[in-house]
Parts: sequence; C-alpha cells; structure tokens
Amino acid sequence: MSLPPGFLDELRARTSLAQVVGRKVMWDARKSNQGKGDMWAPCPFHQEKTASFHVDDRKGYYYCFGCHEKGDAISFVQETENVGFMEAIEILAQEAGMQMPARDPKAQEKADRRTELSRVMEEAVKFYRLQLQTGAGAAARAYLLERRGLSPDAIARWEIGFAPEGWQNLWDHLAAKGIAPDLILGCGLAKPSDKGRQPYDTFRNRIIFPIRDGRGRATGFGGRAMDPNDNAKYLNSPETELFDKGRSLFNQGPAREAAGKGQPLVVAEGYMDVIALSEAGFGATVAPLGTAITEDQLRLLWRIHDEPIVALDGDTAGLRAAMRLIDVALPLLEAGKSLRFCLLPEGQDPDELLKAKGPEAMQALLDAAQPMVALLWQRETEGKVLDSPERRAALDKALRAVIRRIADPAIRAHYAEEIRHRRGELFGFGAQRRSGGSAWTPRRAARGRAPDAVPVAGTRASLLAGADEAQTLLLREAVILATLIRAPCLLEEFGHALEEMDFAGPGHAAVAALLLSCDPQDTQAGIEEKILAGLGPEALETLHAPRHVSLAPSVRKPGDTELARLCLTEEFAKLAALRGAVREIEEAVAGFAEAPEAWIDHRLSLSARAREMAGRNQDNDRADFDIAENGARIDRDERSDLDALLNAIGLDGPGGGTGRQE
Repeated sequence: MSLPPGFLDELRARTSLAQVVGRKVMWDARKSNQGKGDMWAPCPFHQEKTASFHVDDRKGYYYCFGCHEKGDAISFVQETENVGFMEAIEILAQEAGMQMPARDPKAQEKADRRTELSRVMEEAVKFYRLQLQTGAGAAARAYLLERRGLSPDAIARWEIGFAPEGWQNLWDHLAAKGIAPDLILGCGLAKPSDKGRQPYDTFRNRIIFPIRDGRGRATGFGGRAMDPNDNAKYLNSPETELFDKGRSLFNQGPAREAAGKGQPLVVAEGYMDVIALSEAGFGATVAPLGTAITEDQLRLLWRIHDEPIVALDGDTAGLRAAMRLIDVALPLLEAGKSLRFCLLPEGQDPDELLKAKGPEAMQALLDAAQPMVALLWQRETEGKVLDSPERRAALDKALRAVIRRIADPAIRAHYAEEIRHRRGELFGFGAQRRSGGSAWTPRRAARGRAPDAVPVAGTRASLLAGADEAQTLLLREAVILATLIRAPCLLEEFGHALEEMDFAGPGHAAVAALLLSCDPQDTQAGIEEKILAGLGPEALETLHAPRHVSLAPSVRKPGDTELARLCLTEEFAKLAALRGAVREIEEAVAGFAEAPEAWIDHRLSLSARAREMAGRNQDNDRADFDIAENGARIDRDERSDLDALLNAIGLDGPGGGTGRQE
C-alpha cells in the first residue's frame, strides 16, 4: 500500500517519541530534561544498567550509545512490537487519532478477513477455557493442578483450556454464534471431512494452550493429548492466514517485555517448560512449537535478545536438538548475535528440576551456559578415537567444512582461532606457550624485551636466541601466510601444518585462522577481501611489509602452484628445525644451575645450530664468529650475553681478564 504525500510527516508531527518509548523504558531522572525533550534511559534493545539510550523528542529520533540502535517512532514500534512497517504506522495512527488512507479493495478485503479470523480465534479461546471448568475437563484439571503443580491463578493467567471429546463440539458452538463455516475452517479449528460429512474439530480430548503473536493476538493453539495412546502427544494448529508455526514462538510477547527489563532470554522445549520457568521467575522464556528451531524463529529470538540461552533436556533428544540448532545458526551469526547452551541433568526437564531443587539450581545452570563453539567442538570430537594421522586429518577436514559455513568473515576467523586452540590442547600443540609459564617465545624476543635480573636457571630471550633468530621466525611465518593467500588450492595439503603452528608475528594467528576457514576453491582476491572485511587493511599491510616477503619467489609468482608447494615445504621444514633448536636451548637452560661450565659449551653448540637453521649467509656466519681461547665458537653478540650471565652468577665472562675457570 502506498501512502499519500505528507502522511508520514503528519504522523511524526502528531506523535511524541518520548511517549512511545516511555511505555517500554524507565527514564533516568538525573540525566533527562523533560522540558527540552532530552530523555535518557537504559536501552530496551540490549541489556545494560546505565542510561545510554537517548531520545530527542523534538527531532523525533533515538540513538543508543551502547548498541548503536537508532531510528524514529515507526522503527521503534517495529522493533519492540515485532510488526511490519505498515502495521507500525497503523498502531501510531490509531494512537494519534489519524485516519489511515483507504486501501485498495483486495488489501482491505484481506485485512478485514484477518480481523474476522482473529475474532473467531478469541471465541475459541473462551470456549476451551470454559470447557476446562466443566465435568468433561475434570481429568485435565487434575493433571494440571496435581501432576504439574499449577495453581488456579496460573491456569487462568496462561488461558489454558480443554477440548472435550467429540467430533463437533467447537464447530457447533461457533456455528450457533453465527460464525461462517469458512472462517472456522480458515482458523484451522476444524477440518473438512473426506467422507462427505460435516467438518470435525481439529482438537479433541486435549489440554489447550493458546499461542499469541508479539501483539497478543491469538493465532493458533497447541494441544496436549489426555489419551496416552493418542497418535500425537502434542498437536499444533495447521498453517493458516494467521498462524505460521515456523515463524512463531510460544510466550513471545511477555518474554520480550521481561527481556527488556534485563532478564536473559531462555529457549525451552515445550509449553509446560515455559510455564514452569515463567512461574518460577524466569519470565523471558519462549519455546518453538514442537519442531526444531527455524531460521525465522532464530532471527525472532535475536530481535528479543542478542544471546539467547537454549535450555534443553539433558537426554539424547535434547542433545540432538542442540546440534541441529548449531547448523541452523552458523550461517546466520553476526557480531554480537550468538547462542549459549544450558544442558539440564539427564532425565530432567526444567519443570522437574525446579520442583526438585528450586529456581536457584536453574539459575546456576543458566549462569554456566556454554558458548556455541564449545558445543560445536563437543559434537565434532566426542566419541571419536583420534589415534592416527588419518583420523586427525578427517577431524580437521570436518572442522574446516563446518567453519566455512559461517558467512561473517570476522566471526569465521575467530571461530577458526578458537578451534585451533582447542585442537592444540587436544593434541598437545603449543601447550608450553599457553601454560602461562615464563618460557621463551619469539614474540617477546622480537620486541627486544630484556630479561629481568638473570636467575641461575631462568635465562630468557637475549640469552637463548638473538634478535636475528626471532626475526627469521617472523619472516618465515609471513612468507607461509602470503604464499597460501596466493595459492589457496594448497590449503588442504598444508592445513595440518598451519593448524599446528604457534604464531609469533603480530596478527599472524588471526590471518591463519581466517585462511583455515576459507575454501580451497577461493581465489586470492576473494581471500584478501575476506581478510580486509574480517581483520582490516592493517593485517595485509603488516604481513607484506617486510621486503623479504615481497621478494619470496612464491609471492612474486602467484600463479605457479608447484613453486608455491616447494616454497611451503621448505619454509615449514626450516621453521620446524629452527623451533626445534630453540626448544633444545630452552631445555638446556634447566641444567645450567648444576653445571654452568658444561652448559655454556652446550648452549654455544645449540646456538650455532639455531643460527644455521635461521638461514644466515655462510660467509656472514664466518665473519661474525671468533675463535675463543678454549676453541669454542662464540658469536660477538654472544660475548656480552655470556658476560652478563657469568657476572650474574659470580664468574668472569670470556671477555674478562681471567677467562673461564679451569
């Protein structure tokens, strides 16, 4: 429907944004200035305690300095009421006393029919609620009051009803009120008979739960069978003009309101779980309608809360539902939009847990909810025996395939990095660096940080490896990454080695994580675009800054795959050898306190090996070394290191007057 010129301007002029927003927030009296229309409140779109949500009532715009949501009265109603553009205009126009422009005949006819269908649905709600109080509903009342522990007030609050046995109870009731048969069928309350008989009721001998949309309108019903032998324990309304099961959530409106007041959004499995949690104080609770959560339902959840907590039964079915949801969510992830998972004790649903241990136990489980990446890792690794290179390679391939499904390049890079760390912990790669100890790392050496006072068994960067070795580590890492960016077809072949690297260069780990999340069929331009989008231009600039990288043959000739393969093989081998020599140096440090003289000889031998692995020119090596009186080859730079070391422990250095003690 098109609106006449000036209609929206008139609507905005008649609408007070502060009044519209004021229905959803509590204004901060200290920061707000009502006289100037300058209002502040905690943001209704994300969870916060400070008032960072600003409304300029005179200009008619709002802006949150926390989550950066912005808009006018129309967009505010759209977001908070979960309605479309035209529905938001209708709501505001009604409040402002403005007549909506005439619709075209077909659109008006459709709107009128939806209004009639809504009226019929409310009549059905009344009928079912009344039936629960009759003799026919005695068994259903006993089930709700005694077995489920609901109070009469709770039953009334949730408008729970009962559909009695019989084929045409509701049909006859609505027909007696003069409601047309096509409206009853259009609401999904009855189904036409294929035997030429009168239509029959959809729900029979079932406890009835009304399903309402975000604006509180009854759109469908869920029914729980009283007969344990019924074909379906739970039955939902069929798809209608009002009801779309894959786009609806049970308790959507009240949950959105509770989430706006700071409660975490909990996603439970069924109607009774939602009711039990809400009655226990967890008002921001919703449930899908008997099926796995769809993309539309997930987007609806994220409109209510940035990080819903999915609380599932701790049985096999609950875990399967969680794993299916991960696959739905991965392509839709955005910055700040994710899921957390709360797995209940096996054999217990939220209602049973609340009855057994109370709300505190439920709150503790919600507080300990796991991020989605943890459940993803569990799914891919649990129960798998990874005792061979082939099985590990299969795991790597599966993980890369899963991560590639994430559309957002920045999130994909962070997931790849997290998976790389978890993989390293599983297989023991890089454990020393993540141990939190003080072992040497090239990153520290590259920054040139000198050690503190040298302890007897605690030598560090300048005594273990010089700046040359550290710089060589960084350059080899950069060449490997730059080569793979230009030859992504080799990612499958060298992905193993890339995942096991413990990066020292600035930003190298993030680039590697993003590379591992790329597809081998990606092009160089495509990968560079993903790096720019996910990590910013600085990542590529830093990677290619060293002249050695730009001069590498595999970088200068990006189309030569065989050259790239040879270069990568050589670079990985040299890097592994250099790091192996450095590790031996670190191990040798441990024996320094017991035998410092012998340690010096061993350290010099290892240092020479490390410098050789660093790829230094042989002639330069020869020029850089002198022959000491005792025959040991000592680098000139090492003289000062050894002097400092020996002086620290009370011995004269090799450059001193006495030399080494015999």
